[in-house]
Formats: sequence, C-alpha cells, structure tokens
Amino acid sequence: MPPRPPSIPLVSQRSAWLGPALLVCLACGGCGSWSWGRRSAGPAGFGLGPSNRQDPALSGDGKVLATVVLRGGRDSLLLQEQPSGRELPLRQLRRFQPHRSPSLSWNGRYVAVLGQQGNRPIVLIEDRASGKLQRLPLPGDQAVERLSLAPDGRRLALEVVRQGQSRLELLDLSPLLEPDLPPGLLRSGGGPNPADRR
Repeated sequence: MPPRPPSIPLVSQRSAWLGPALLVCLACGGCGSWSWGRRSAGPAGFGLGPSNRQDPALSGDGKVLATVVLRGGRDSLLLQEQPSGRELPLRQLRRFQPHRSPSLSWNGRYVAVLGQQGNRPIVLIEDRASGKLQRLPLPGDQAVERLSLAPDGRRLALEVVRQGQSRLELLDLSPLLEPDLPPGLLRSGGGPNPADRR
C-alpha cells in the first residue's frame, strides 16, 4: 500500500517538505497512487461534468460543497450536500448573478459569494436557516477579487483592489449574523448554543 501523502501545508512551510518523495508522488499523480483519497462530489447537476465547475468551497464540517457553474450563460452558485450530491436550495442569490468566490460557514448555514447588482459588484451572504440575505455594497472605486468567510460566520476577509493596489479588509459581521458553531460547542462566555434555540 503506497504511503499516504502529507497533509497540505501552509504556503510559508512548503519548502520544508518539497523533497524527492513529494516529487515522486507528483510524478505518479496520473497513475492512481493518490486514488485512496479521491471521492466523487456526487451528481454535478445541469448535465455538467467536473471540468465545468469552478471555485470549490467546503463547509467546515465537510457536509456542504459550493461550486460555481455555468447556468443560462451566467456563472451561478451550486450548493450540494455531501457525499450524496443532492442540490440544496438557495432562495435569494439567483437574482445577483454572475457569482464567484464562494465561502461557507462551519455547518453551511451562511453562504457568502461575490455577486453583481446592476453593474456594481456586491458581497452577498445568504442565511440558509432563515432565508435572509445580507448585501454589502462596496464603494464604486473598489473591486473585490475574492472573499473568505470565518467558520463561525462572524468575520469576512476581502481582497480588495483600489487604484491598481491590492489590499486586505476584515469586516466584523457579528452585528448581522449569529454564530454558526460546530455541534455541542458553546458560545464564548458560557451561554447556550444559538443553534439549540432554533
């Protein structure tokens, strides 16, 4: 049985393990040496194969997969339960295509994505539990390249380009969203898990 490859390291650590063993594994990538870890994402829906899907993002618990697919000539977010591949409904996001750079909270309750309202880019966060949509418009001289939602849904990181310069912005979402925490994990301060009250 071939040795299991190392877990994916941080970028800053990659030079520490780029050795002959890794090069051999990479060279054998097409011969099925890593097939032990491969798993189908389930039916892609809309008759699309894996090559038609972009920007994959998994929820923290690994049970929800988001990808961007071409639907009706526009990039659209597809949400699927894992490992079944069953499509999960999105109530609000369809009106703001094209979509890109999806990100999910721990249980997949919150879905953040870059969308468009008219000609302006917009950050969208759909609460799948309540159906509510948070819209975070951006100043006209800024373009967002990608985003990342914190697992608990309380913060959002944005890569913003302004006048040709790229910079990072962190947004505090705690006034807007309650925490999406792993089952059994209490909020800081010892209070009850908000999920228990839903």
